[in-house]
Amino acid sequence: MQNHNQQDQDNKLYSFVRGAFAVLTRFIYRFRVHNKERLENLTGPCILLCNHQVWADPALIAVPAKHLQLRFLSKKELLKSKIMQFAAPKMHMISVGRGETDLAAMRACSKTLKDGNVLLIFPEGTRHQPSLMHEVETGAAVLALRAKVPMIPVYIHGKPGTFNRVEVYVGTPMENDDLYAEGTNMETAAKLAARIQKTYFAMRDAAEKAEK
Repeated sequence: MQNHNQQDQDNKLYSFVRGAFAVLTRFIYRFRVHNKERLENLTGPCILLCNHQVWADPALIAVPAKHLQLRFLSKKELLKSKIMQFAAPKMHMISVGRGETDLAAMRACSKTLKDGNVLLIFPEGTRHQPSLMHEVETGAAVLALRAKVPMIPVYIHGKPGTFNRVEVYVGTPMENDDLYAEGTNMETAAKLAARIQKTYFAMRDAAEKAEK
């Protein structure tokens, strides 16, 4: 399988933005990453799952994974500005229509994984859910079922902001072989969505227990 890490080194814009956020996480955004080595040693193809808190989540998660360049899903509305139309491809952003079946986005994600890359997905689909993983997008579950690659959950505990203390927990790959064996259908996708919810509830409970 082709290794894209060397090719990605030529992407100056991605490297610049990641470097800028590395400075921010050191002096302004107070991030502490637990099991950081799981991101530092990450290889593709795989799917990184993450709860969605702020617009900068992709850049913040990319900081520890500095040996490669993440691909990530983001809402299509961001492409309204000409600046984002120029920057999005260089930032490896895959645009997706929120709340709709976007076949072009699904194909782009599948190709990303087939090419051996790491794909960052926010299964909540939006930053504005009433609670953690209140709803998991079935499209994310269908993609994972088709790809059959490792799925690694990343949980951001606390909302990133100026001088806020935020804990980031990197989990181990989810065990999904039983669901892969059931095939790709809406019933199995619903089961995987429920499993993603359960995984994040457990990570949240562990984080809250560690605070006490």
